[in-house]
Amino acid sequence: MSNDYIKDKPIDVSTDTDRILLDGVERELYDFVDEEREEDFYRINEGLTEEIVRKISEEKHDPDWMLEFRLKSLKIYNELEMPDWGPPIDGLNMDNIATYVRSKSNMVNSWDEVPEDIKNAFDKLGIPQAERESLAGVGAQYDSELVYHNVRKDVEESGVVYTDMESALTGEYSEMVHEHFMKLVPPTDHKFAALHGAVWSGGSFVYVPPGVHLEIPLQSYFRLNARGAGQFEHTLIIVDEGADLHFIEGCSAPKYNTANLHAGCVELYIRKNARLRYSTIENWSKNMYNLNTKRAICEEGGIIEWVSGSFGSHESYLYPTSVLKGDRSHSEFTGVTFAGKGQNLDTGAKVIHIGKNTSSFIDTKSICKSGGISTYRSSVVITKSAEGAKASVNCGSLMLDNISRSDTIPAVDVRTDKADVGHEAKIGRISDEAVFYLMSRGISEAEARAMIVSGFANPVSKELPLEYAAEMNNLIKLEMEGG
Repeated sequence: MSNDYIKDKPIDVSTDTDRILLDGVERELYDFVDEEREEDFYRINEGLTEEIVRKISEEKHDPDWMLEFRLKSLKIYNELEMPDWGPPIDGLNMDNIATYVRSKSNMVNSWDEVPEDIKNAFDKLGIPQAERESLAGVGAQYDSELVYHNVRKDVEESGVVYTDMESALTGEYSEMVHEHFMKLVPPTDHKFAALHGAVWSGGSFVYVPPGVHLEIPLQSYFRLNARGAGQFEHTLIIVDEGADLHFIEGCSAPKYNTANLHAGCVELYIRKNARLRYSTIENWSKNMYNLNTKRAICEEGGIIEWVSGSFGSHESYLYPTSVLKGDRSHSEFTGVTFAGKGQNLDTGAKVIHIGKNTSSFIDTKSICKSGGISTYRSSVVITKSAEGAKASVNCGSLMLDNISRSDTIPAVDVRTDKADVGHEAKIGRISDEAVFYLMSRGISEAEARAMIVSGFANPVSKELPLEYAAEMNNLIKLEMEGG
């Protein structure tokens, strides 16, 4: 993709149409800002230096090997060039980003003990309610650290481990963390993986023992409140042989007139005949640079299912990757991306077939409005050893006006003639006939268009638990009517 066609523009904060109340759906649910008071929050200096990395390590009581890892990652970061495959990110200046901001209170496992201002923030986002109604465990991160974490007793008794990364790093699971941490996504992978390795903070550690099937999901929610800051959470999940897990990740941030950065990392290990569904609803603010990295590896008969809804952010680089190492392992990716005014979202999925008789399916939908730019980028690699592999890629784009842009950049690399690979791409606009039909039934034009877009995104919403599907549909409605 040539950058001649994509011109980066300053973040437009002259108007704030996203904050308008729209047919009962409130943007304030996500855009509220809590004052960052010095007496309540610790904030490290902006920039990225060895002194800052050492200070973060000290704050987190890292073991020696982690400090060494951070410093090595910093060195790699300084040596690597900026990514050049996606939209330009010239507006991101690490000298203006605070890489560590935390509440001065400690993490608690009782909601009543969470500081009042932080509790109010998560109350507005519905975290306690979601926990009570449908979740086996919840972790809530505010800026750089988890502030709340709780797991149902019956889940703990089944042997499932769900804790924050810091507790896992320094506690009884330290060897497991040492063995797996950034092995799937090494700091050499790209510049922002190296950045993550240097300044990571917060995140979740999950271990599901062999044969354990969790019937209800675990969830982590990440809230970046601080202005001009970065969030660098690390999620490490290991689903052991024959086990089954659904993990849900939610993200949001308020809107500022300065750049914020999200450069998290997700590493998923799916053992023999295990299954993991990883669902994400990302609703970052439109001053956010979302440079996230997610990767899974499946052993024999393992299954990874990605369900992804990407909203918000000024610019995104996001390509969840599945490594199908074991024979008969399987990957599915179902995703929707909505790019509106001032957004340039470069998203997609990658699959690497290594084992025999592996299979993968990618189904993505992208929606563009008000001059937004959406690029779907996929990579399917079928290695010489992956005889009998099957891969199918299906991507659809919906253009809502004549000033937006949608591109599809698929890459397929097949090294064996004993494989079956297919790719299909479609692009279209909302049918005037469909809008007219709905309006003839008493529905307003705006509502009719929102309904059609929600139907277009249905492959994602139908894969989510009911309350998260409702949230995604509300986000679509906001994007449709918010300008």
